[in-house]
Amino acid sequence: MNRYAQLTPEQLEEHFSNYLIDSWSYSSVSCFARNEKAFEMQYVYREKDTRSISSIAGNAYHYALKQYFCAWVDGDAPKVVNLTQWAYDYLDEVGANEWRLTDKITTVEAALAEATKNVNNLIESFCAEISTYTDQIARVLSVEEKYEDWVTVNGVDIPLPLHSVIDLVVELKDGRIVIIDHKSKSAFTNEKEVALVHGQQAITYVKGYEAAHEGQDVSEVWFIENKISKNKDKSAQLRKHVFTMNLDNRRLFEALLYEPLRRMLEAVSNPDYIYTINHSDNFVDMAILYDFWARTQISEIEDFEYIPASKKDLLAKRQRKIKDSSIGSIAPKVITSFRKNAASFITLDYSHSNMTNEEKIEHLLRTYNLQIQVAFKIDGFSCDTYLCEMAPGVEILSVFRHTLDIANALDVPRVRLQGEPLVMYEGKSYLAIEVNKKRTKDLPWDKKYLEGYRLPLGIDNFGNTIVWDLANNTTPHVLVCGGTGSGKSVCLTNILYYAIEAGVEDITILDPKFEFAYAQLPSNVKVLSDIADIERSLADMVKDMNERVRKREKRYSLVIFDEFADAADQMRTGKALDVKDENGQVVAHEKSLIENFKMLLQKGRSAGFRFVAATQRASVKTIPGDIKVNLPVQICFRVPKGLDSKVVLDTEGAECLNGAGDGLIHSPEYNDGLVRFQAFYRPL
Repeated sequence: MNRYAQLTPEQLEEHFSNYLIDSWSYSSVSCFARNEKAFEMQYVYREKDTRSISSIAGNAYHYALKQYFCAWVDGDAPKVVNLTQWAYDYLDEVGANEWRLTDKITTVEAALAEATKNVNNLIESFCAEISTYTDQIARVLSVEEKYEDWVTVNGVDIPLPLHSVIDLVVELKDGRIVIIDHKSKSAFTNEKEVALVHGQQAITYVKGYEAAHEGQDVSEVWFIENKISKNKDKSAQLRKHVFTMNLDNRRLFEALLYEPLRRMLEAVSNPDYIYTINHSDNFVDMAILYDFWARTQISEIEDFEYIPASKKDLLAKRQRKIKDSSIGSIAPKVITSFRKNAASFITLDYSHSNMTNEEKIEHLLRTYNLQIQVAFKIDGFSCDTYLCEMAPGVEILSVFRHTLDIANALDVPRVRLQGEPLVMYEGKSYLAIEVNKKRTKDLPWDKKYLEGYRLPLGIDNFGNTIVWDLANNTTPHVLVCGGTGSGKSVCLTNILYYAIEAGVEDITILDPKFEFAYAQLPSNVKVLSDIADIERSLADMVKDMNERVRKREKRYSLVIFDEFADAADQMRTGKALDVKDENGQVVAHEKSLIENFKMLLQKGRSAGFRFVAATQRASVKTIPGDIKVNLPVQICFRVPKGLDSKVVLDTEGAECLNGAGDGLIHSPEYNDGLVRFQAFYRPL
């Protein structure tokens, strides 16, 4: 017996709170395998899709057969007109918004006419070849009976109950029990593919029926296909595929079912899972699917009306995560619960001491049918970089869905993947997987790395020196962000001393938090900590800038503005900026600290002003767009959340860094996108 069936009602309530759905079916598994985003829409958010004409016609055919076999049980023998009327009744109930129109069939009326023609063909063929069904049947046991029970698949207790609706269950004249599934088809299933196509569905039905009817063993499953269009060779329109439920076939079909089922359960147990869109899926309306995707990005949970009340809290959390998602996060309670519950059916173990990290990465991804090879391992200061080569046909974005799986296989809290753009190495592009490690040595500050005004910031994982070039007018100003212990202050110290070595004579440090106030600095370095002095200094810089522009004079002035957000909080505003004469009349209005700061960022580059603006607080309030746009070089050390990283770098990743100088830089000088580097260390 499935061990989850023994849980108490209270335990079940807690258990189900860890999953986005409360049951599974063959339809949900096949939908997930075909198109994950469609699965999310239909089974997680319960949003409805339109249906194709052939699909609606097939549903009408199923409805007619349901009525027929129910009447057959009662000893009534319906005529073809009865089946046709039942099918028409179904079609009449289909709402106008349920039809999927096409370029060729553009109206609901035309779609209804086409579906009616298809239904007529299906029922005509059924009546002409009904002996395919009835020759061996002694009695009908059930018609479209619904089952929901706990089952075991491939020897594993599945943590959600199986929900199934079986078209027909009969007892044959020789006493065997057979499950029959009706299928309307535009083309018969290839005989060579039948086991792969129908085997998983067959074992799902068997599991559901036998769990609900203890002691009744299913001997066979029949899939009877009815081809909509008439065969030109006048051959039979109904084709029966028989699956014998012996021990070997059961094991084979359970193994085929288990893999997609396991992947689906992983997804619905993980609120951070990213469901991808299969653009080649002909079973879904792509316009509706993309509309659903867009709604999940901007809507609140109340905008999705079909979500069950029991799942609203969990999906509300998911909605917030979609807006502020961090695929590397493993902290939420639901993730923890998932890992505890999933342990019973995920048996892969990557802790074997003989496996290298390269082998673990390759093995892990290949279990998800992602054929990759780790071509190179690059030893860095704070992380090792594994450069992965994709086999033809592997979708690189699909690897990103397994970030947590990779981290788990390597026994680390998180990993960072760099896939857009890809990493170029020795003339070839690779997907980079960065795995944090304990740093065993510092990278000491050394003036040998300095060349002209190219101020060294650190060394990247490939041994290249990362620089900020004061002489490059496309990179005049730098934004530096990072939490406590991340390496932000050390980075500012590096820049300061490299600028001194480069011969920059005019250096000002605006230091509202007094971090530089007690340092022994050269006489040409001015440190201002009082907010009044900072305001006055920025106003004087604006005057100096305007004078330089007037005289067409240019010389480098470096301004390190540490914790500029704190200064903005303390600055004078409103009436405090009014300038009054001796009679108390307002004669002028000074510009605020932030206004002068913005002006210097916007216009100061041509006059030689170079700003390094730093803050611990990464938010759109402290780093508004009109400031960030004038800070083209962005450096981010470790921050608490993925959202903080997005504010600074426009992408997540900095939340995965090691701290102590492990940083990411985005700069026009590095067209390949984000570069990870280790900052130089020099005590203040």
